[in-house]
Amino acid sequence: MSKTTNSGELSSAAQPTREFVYDSLSVRVHGDPANLAADAAPIAQAFLRETIRRQGSAAAILATGNSQICFLDALVELRGVDWSRVTLFHMDEYLGIDTSHKASFRRYMRERVEARLKPGKFNYIEGDASLPLTECERYAKLLAAQPIDLCCLGIGENGHLAFNDPPVADFQDPHKVKLVKLDEACRLQQVGEGHFPDLTAVPQYAFTLTIPMLCAARRMLCIVPEQRKAPAVRAALKGPIGTACPASFLRTQPHCTLFLDAASASLL
Repeated sequence: MSKTTNSGELSSAAQPTREFVYDSLSVRVHGDPANLAADAAPIAQAFLRETIRRQGSAAAILATGNSQICFLDALVELRGVDWSRVTLFHMDEYLGIDTSHKASFRRYMRERVEARLKPGKFNYIEGDASLPLTECERYAKLLAAQPIDLCCLGIGENGHLAFNDPPVADFQDPHKVKLVKLDEACRLQQVGEGHFPDLTAVPQYAFTLTIPMLCAARRMLCIVPEQRKAPAVRAALKGPIGTACPASFLRTQPHCTLFLDAASASLL
């Protein structure tokens, strides 16, 4: 049985085992990734449904990565959202990667989301664009023309948000989209997740939405399961707010909810 929360969102029967607040950030902890997804997906669904009811359409930014698969699968399986009225964006892409590459985030989104939901529009960052800076401008204009209602993101093993790694993160970034150099910890994560055979195969540069752009969404859901994320979660919630752990900035965002499982919350 679902129930309506004070914010008007619909929550699922997968209730958290623990709830607490760090500064302005609400945190919900579940026993495992499946229950985490069963809680977060109906909240995203209800928010989109209410947004469409109120304004006729909705726009959302979605994250990729192995940690997002369970959540995205749960969201896809839910009914009740008129996806033809939803415009979707993704938040990052490797420079020089074409859509056929197994690590392409465009391929990930087309196979896991677009092909299954048939949204009204899915705007993609063209990672293999011949003029990368022009591509940043093009995507930034699309974002500027479509205010974002919902942002569903994750946290990297180095604490990054999208590809805003510690060396390049900027909490007052004037740009919406930028080209960044990936740090080694981020690139090693991509190898560990099985997307590349070794470090030399991982691109050194990538496109990313900036932290202010992500946080400009009216509602943010941060999906962070798995033990390998535990150190980053601890740094984000218990360390100082700063670019050494970009995810710490979420503690200043009252419109964000962080969803953890027992493994990712194990160091708190």
